[in-house]
Amino acid sequence: MNKIFLVLILILAFGSNTVKAQNFSTHQVKKGETVEEIAQRYYITTNDIFSLNPDAKKELKPNTILIIPLSKANKPITVVTQKLNGFKKHKTRRKETLYSISKRYNVSQDDIKKYNKFLYANPLRKGDKLQIPVYITSTTTEVPETSKTYIVQPKEGKWRIAYKFGITLSELEALNPKMGEVLQEGQQIYVPNITETEEKEIDEKYGYYKVLPKEGFYRLKLKLGLEQEALEALNPELKETGLKEGMILKTPYSEAINSFEGIDYNATNLLNRRKSKDVKHIAVMLPFRLHRVAVDSVSGMKSQINKDPYLDASLDFYSGVLMAIDSLKTIGVSLKVDVYDTKYQEGEVSDIIDRNNFENVDAVIGPLTPNTFARAASKLSRLNVPIVSPISSDLNLLENVFQTRTTDELLRNRIIDYIKSDSLVNHVVIISDSKNTNIANNLKGLFPHASLVYSRKDKKNGKDENYVIVDDIRDALKSGKNVVFLETQNAGFVSNVTSILASLALSPEAISSASEGSQIVLATTNINSAFESDDVSNMHLSKLQFHFAAASKWFNEEDNNSFIKKYEKTYFTTPNKRAIRGFDLTMDVVLRLVTSEDIYQSVNDAPLTEYVENKFAYKKKLFGGYYNNSVYLVKHQDLRIVSVE
Repeated sequence: MNKIFLVLILILAFGSNTVKAQNFSTHQVKKGETVEEIAQRYYITTNDIFSLNPDAKKELKPNTILIIPLSKANKPITVVTQKLNGFKKHKTRRKETLYSISKRYNVSQDDIKKYNKFLYANPLRKGDKLQIPVYITSTTTEVPETSKTYIVQPKEGKWRIAYKFGITLSELEALNPKMGEVLQEGQQIYVPNITETEEKEIDEKYGYYKVLPKEGFYRLKLKLGLEQEALEALNPELKETGLKEGMILKTPYSEAINSFEGIDYNATNLLNRRKSKDVKHIAVMLPFRLHRVAVDSVSGMKSQINKDPYLDASLDFYSGVLMAIDSLKTIGVSLKVDVYDTKYQEGEVSDIIDRNNFENVDAVIGPLTPNTFARAASKLSRLNVPIVSPISSDLNLLENVFQTRTTDELLRNRIIDYIKSDSLVNHVVIISDSKNTNIANNLKGLFPHASLVYSRKDKKNGKDENYVIVDDIRDALKSGKNVVFLETQNAGFVSNVTSILASLALSPEAISSASEGSQIVLATTNINSAFESDDVSNMHLSKLQFHFAAASKWFNEEDNNSFIKKYEKTYFTTPNKRAIRGFDLTMDVVLRLVTSEDIYQSVNDAPLTEYVENKFAYKKKLFGGYYNNSVYLVKHQDLRIVSVE
């Protein structure tokens, strides 16, 4: 089977009003208040309240925060004030009551008691002499001030402010539809108008958790290991308001829940831990863009595959997905798979989710590109459907997002930490072009005694010429073990530097007497295509034991891997990294689903999993989704790329 056949299969398979943002305010329910009273106060209907606060239909509990639409609630409220202006005397007659007297003088019974205190202990009798207060009444109008302005403090995010003022994240966003994804220090926003004594403080000794859609106390018990009583003890308002989606809960701080960093896990073999035999339902979203493919000729399809990088990448990834599905079926996993062509369009992603029922989908793999993935993640977050990103990093980690690609920052830190921990390193040399000056300076800060070598520049225009000479490097080396960081994205510069370093490593006599006996090890904090260029000699990289951190490892044909063999037999070619990632990712997602209650719970049940080239060790952001915390440290050795022990 080749890519042309895959396109034909996919084509056959696929053959078969903007809402404007509105400003809102809040109302904190008082004991005894009804929805009708609140609606009347703000000149809105009960349906206006129910549409924004669906839980209010079931029960209106004290201290619950309701969202009130300001566009309808901006009418003034009439406030009547009374000022005491003396008293009238009254002698009680037979059959008179406090009620009849209050009606006669248009004052309340409480006001009569207030100025005739003997009535608190004794009933009203005939002949009692009363003083009736006389008031001057004035009427004023006020606009309800149910929200107030708040200045964002240093390091405050949305969840901290939502917790502080006792509202959910969605309620905070409804109050401030234009506040943006990330809050800035000094930014002015609106919050509920509660007193300082009612505000809650963030205690760093505790953890904090955002309640997801459809989560009840039983689900939280499984996820957090806390009974309802324990949660209510930490969050007393739960007894009155109950659980609400987006609510921020205080929890005991738990390293097991919040972090996997610094823990050496052994990979879990999920094949031997299968629990569920239910049919699992996954969806795959990829930018095939099949509507652009000419199906009337093989040459036309080949041309389109070669010209369209999204179609080419999607076919590679999808070939691995199909291999995983076939492997899962052979071990008895019951699986329903929906495949969607996103066409590389955000609008198409929205239409796919709107047209199809995703409520019972256990996980979504894709889309590939950041913008389309963000659109899908946002729409699926309302259903709490987990969505897995195949290749993107630095995503907006919503609660339902699984970012499988390790971040560049984590890779950079891993190789730096490794070099710093090597006690045999005598000296560090940093070679860089001008585009990577910041990286070079950061490395210099971490290795203060390091030598800096920059690309030679054109004397006329000052631009990089992307080369150095032997003396530039030789003068920077010292005796003993030298680690050389090379920071560039230019293949010619990589070829130039590695050639010089290899010649110095191969010919110790060429090194100055001051650095006799030098050992040279090459490294980079940013592995990129420049190091894989045909202009760069793998022999030189092997001689220099080129070290780098990577999100995936490289399989070796000598490993006799069953997946590689089966793929070559099926597609008549060796799988590339995209195909292997499609296989590894699909296997991991489905096996997590059949070995845990859901993929969220699997993060605790299976901290680390590993397949052909990829491993997955998810870490959860305190308020957000999950990112892959695993890193491979590898090096070139004997014309192969191997893991560093």
